[in-house]
Amino acid sequence: MSKFATRVKELREEKNLTKTQLANALKLSDNIVGRWESGTRMPSLDTLVLLAKFFNVTADYLLGLKDY
Repeated sequence: MSKFATRVKELREEKNLTKTQLANALKLSDNIVGRWESGTRMPSLDTLVLLAKFFNVTADYLLGLKDY
C-alpha cells in the first residue's frame, strides 16, 4: 500500500469518518476514497490540496515526503 493510501485512511479514521462521509465532505463520488485507500487511484492536484486543507496537513505529508 502506498504512503498516500495509508495516510488518507489513518487521517479519515482519526476523524471517525466513513469513506462515504469523507467523499461527501469533499463533494466527490462515493467510491473515490476507497480507490485512494486501496492504492488504485491518486487524486488530482486540486483534490490533493482539498484533502490537505480538510485534514490540516501538508500535501508533502499526504504524499509521504515528510513525516510530520
